[in-house]
Amino acid sequence: MHIFQDILGVVLLNWEIILFFFLIAILYSSVGFGGGSSYLAILTLTSLAFTQIRAIALLCNIVVVSGGTFLYVKNKLFNWKKIFPLVLMSIPMAFIGGSLKISHTFFFILLGVTLLSAAILMWFSKYISKKREQFNIQKSVIKNISYGGGIGFISGMVGIGGGIFLSPLLHLTNWDTPKKIAATSSFFILVNSIAGLFGQFLNPDFSIEPTITIILMITVLIGGQLGSRISVNVISPNNLKKGTALLIAFVAVRILLKHLF
Repeated sequence: MHIFQDILGVVLLNWEIILFFFLIAILYSSVGFGGGSSYLAILTLTSLAFTQIRAIALLCNIVVVSGGTFLYVKNKLFNWKKIFPLVLMSIPMAFIGGSLKISHTFFFILLGVTLLSAAILMWFSKYISKKREQFNIQKSVIKNISYGGGIGFISGMVGIGGGIFLSPLLHLTNWDTPKKIAATSSFFILVNSIAGLFGQFLNPDFSIEPTITIILMITVLIGGQLGSRISVNVISPNNLKKGTALLIAFVAVRILLKHLF
């Protein structure tokens, strides 16, 4: 009885965060993302420690993209020969990034810059997708390895899967079809989130609040399953993404102003 009362108390105290996580999971999973950048943006407004924020964002990422990745595999949308170079360096670099012991101030400055970059990429993602045919940049294994390694390292430190950076980059370089890029981003987020979380677990500063974490994981599991199977009919996905981008940008600027000045 006491456990149920404790859980109910946490839900009532954090109902707005839970609702945001549910909506974010629906939106992001519908385009192959996990939602890590938005989870971080919401969690920075709470009193949770930054070490807990990173872990929660990655765990929720893993829950959301696991279902999406399964559906993409089922529909045979993966080109493993092209995906392998992307994750070859991203997995160890995400692990290294997650295992680094960083200061509270450095984390929030890096997070602010990362969220602002993610917001800009989200805002212009439709434009990038439309212009993808105008680019004819030569693809190579070395480039794919460098893309994956760089994104994986930053993602591991901050606590996201990196799909928000990878997807626009793949569109710009005319890497593959939009559906296969979404599938690749989903898998990329999954493996990097797992690697980053494992790196964080080995970090002596690692900590997590189990009750709110489990509640949020269940929330994004339900939202992710819905988002993987349905599309938004009332508001276009592009407008929803722009609204989310504005929210992330607002939080990013707020974080940077607080920790830089």
